[in-house]
Amino acid sequence: MYMAPNSCHGRCHEAFDKHHPCHCNSKCQNFGNCCEDYESLCAHDGFSRRSDAITKDELLTISEKIYKADTNKARKEDIILNSQNRVSPSETNDQVDRCPEPLYSYVNEELFSKPTYAAFISLLNNYHRVTGQGEHFSSQQLEEQDTFLREIMKTAVMKELYGFLHQKNRYSSEQEFVSDLKKMWFGLYSRGHDEGDSSGFEHVFSGEVKKGKVSGFHNWIRFYLQEKEGLVDYYSHNYDGPWDSYPDVLGMQFNWDGYFKEVGSAFIGSSPEFEFALYSLCFISRPGGVCHLSLGGYPLAIKTYTWDKVTYGNGKKYIATAYIVSSTN
Repeated sequence: MYMAPNSCHGRCHEAFDKHHPCHCNSKCQNFGNCCEDYESLCAHDGFSRRSDAITKDELLTISEKIYKADTNKARKEDIILNSQNRVSPSETNDQVDRCPEPLYSYVNEELFSKPTYAAFISLLNNYHRVTGQGEHFSSQQLEEQDTFLREIMKTAVMKELYGFLHQKNRYSSEQEFVSDLKKMWFGLYSRGHDEGDSSGFEHVFSGEVKKGKVSGFHNWIRFYLQEKEGLVDYYSHNYDGPWDSYPDVLGMQFNWDGYFKEVGSAFIGSSPEFEFALYSLCFISRPGGVCHLSLGGYPLAIKTYTWDKVTYGNGKKYIATAYIVSSTN
């Protein structure tokens, strides 16, 4: 098949060739030498068939479906938040504890006996939080990863996500989907000097310490459990989402057992499968970009980063991080 050198048709993410007048790889935008149709054919997710590209409107629609499907989320009466003092953006790095009370006044821990919550919580203590220390999983810990994936795939939330991605020709079977989720989220890579000291799941949900600062740590359940143990000290918040029920969003400043987090955004009161689904959706459809969603009629944006130093499978990228960046535009 002839590949038109002036078009990206059939050329998305091809290797750089200096003989071509314009280019279709991820770096062409940096160099300003993309073909005219790069944006429409390749920029979103590298799928040249227009029917397979995931549009902005489709992201808004599927995120609302996932939002409505989250029956495991906390009810209003399940969580009592004490958000206390709000700071301006210029004050987020002051490292001043402006909140004498814990963030969580009450959480109904019956939530944690639900299968997806229990499976999620069992994963949280499987990691060394300081980067540079290699992660070595026991057979039981590896089984806990499979249990978590198996439990979340039983939920309406993940069935919505798989159904959408299957329709968009990302995955041909649920087995292929789950296998890819396991690799992109739990596959190990090296942020420090030691081999295999980090993963997307550890970074986003459990949290890490790198260069003397908290890195990642974007999960409300992890925060609550660590605060309950006296290991997290809530300092302030700089953002509170517009939702009047759960899940809500909070941008926080806190100290995690001696290390500071300047802004840690997190869903509050969401089920583990809800967060996992939205971050996965955004990573798969807008890898390394900003993903605009809609939850209960309110806009929300999630930013993902790919880990580019090593790959798995046929050049697939691991998740470096995923987090909420905005719910106002």
